[in-house]
Amino acid sequence: MKPNDLLLRCYANKNGDQWQAFCIDFGLAAQGDSFDEVKGKLNLMVKEYLYDALYGEDKAFAEQLLKRKAPFKQIATYYFILAMKRFGIFKNGLHRLFKDPIPLVPKNYVHG
Repeated sequence: MKPNDLLLRCYANKNGDQWQAFCIDFGLAAQGDSFDEVKGKLNLMVKEYLYDALYGEDKAFAEQLLKRKAPFKQIATYYFILAMKRFGIFKNGLHRLFKDPIPLVPKNYVHG
């Protein structure tokens, strides 16, 4: 496993007065009033999603849940933002890419 395999590809953009953030590796989305808020909400969602898939009530479906991807439109948007940033476009801070590490010890996990 490569280090990048432990990073989730995410992006956020401002839509009106709200920020939206998406994790394209699990198809999760969050909304908030600021970038920091929406990033924090998405991070919490990822932790809860992984806990439910690995240890919670959805563990019977872990294989499907861990392979779930975002819809094509969100994946395309991620790569469009990536390309625009590489070409020096989207400097206004309204479109942000970030990678969050996969939590190695999911939320609520207690050693038994």
